[in-house]
Amino acid sequence: MKRLLSNLIFSGLAGAALIAAAGSALAQTAWVLPSAYPPANYHVQNLSQFASDVDAATKGALKINIHPNASLFKAPDIKRAVQTGQAQAGEVLISLHENENPVFGIDVVPFLATSFDQSKKLWAASRPAIEKALDAQGLKLLYTTPWPPQGIFTKKDVNGVADLKGLKWRAYNVGTSRIAEIVGAQPVTVQAAELPQALATGVVNGLMTSSATGVDSKIWESLTHYYDTQAWIPKNVVFVNKAAFAALDPAVQKAVTDAAAAAETRGWGLGAEKTAAYMETLKKNGMQVVEPSADLKKGLGEVGAKLTEDWLKKAGADGAAILDAYKKM
Repeated sequence: MKRLLSNLIFSGLAGAALIAAAGSALAQTAWVLPSAYPPANYHVQNLSQFASDVDAATKGALKINIHPNASLFKAPDIKRAVQTGQAQAGEVLISLHENENPVFGIDVVPFLATSFDQSKKLWAASRPAIEKALDAQGLKLLYTTPWPPQGIFTKKDVNGVADLKGLKWRAYNVGTSRIAEIVGAQPVTVQAAELPQALATGVVNGLMTSSATGVDSKIWESLTHYYDTQAWIPKNVVFVNKAAFAALDPAVQKAVTDAAAAAETRGWGLGAEKTAAYMETLKKNGMQVVEPSADLKKGLGEVGAKLTEDWLKKAGADGAAILDAYKKM
């Protein structure tokens, strides 16, 4: 009887251990990752592939749920949401946060880096400083993806910067606000998700943005001209709350960083590939895609020189070190 009881107890304990082990094996971590851009945008498609790669590499141990189109948090609020743990990870246009630290605005200094090759070098030069700044805010940098070069959308001919005066100019960061101030336009803060409505209602009638945002917002329904100024190549960064990352098993952490490295390589390729396609879409929908005149280039160059000087004053030694490193590449 005692032996039978002992066997039953042993069997029960063994069964409980097996159930606990199975429960542990099936345990799943879920992350929320908000983005401000629509599902069809290549940044979000890259995010979705990143999440899928993590899911596959971890055999479902980490699920990353993407929330696009500012459906969870508006663009300026995403970074803070990740810092405070309301979301585990996020994607933002890093220059949105230049007021927090000037290094976040390095990629929107006009005419500093105007090609993808130049932009990649600028990212290599600035990444350590940006990574350090994010780390101090409780965030771990995962990867970055560039936008197409920035051009000017209007509903009229623009032959020089004087023609920008008086426009209701869409601003989305420090740099675009300063451009408006310098050329005499009226800056109006509008983030990507609100841009179609702002265009349709006449809240803005001029802006400097990428061909990608132009296509996302069907800008041809409101404006007529696109000047391919290639002023700068802004970047989105994807990051994770450091505490959320630290809570992962080391093997899962490696899966995340490996998938992030692949997403960065893929994202830079997509940026270059999509640029030509977006330009064709603008043309097919009736936009006049125009090369900027010599006068417009000259005027924008003067604006760029002023903004570079302003940025260096704010960024100090860190900014000078980034520019020195960039110029040596």
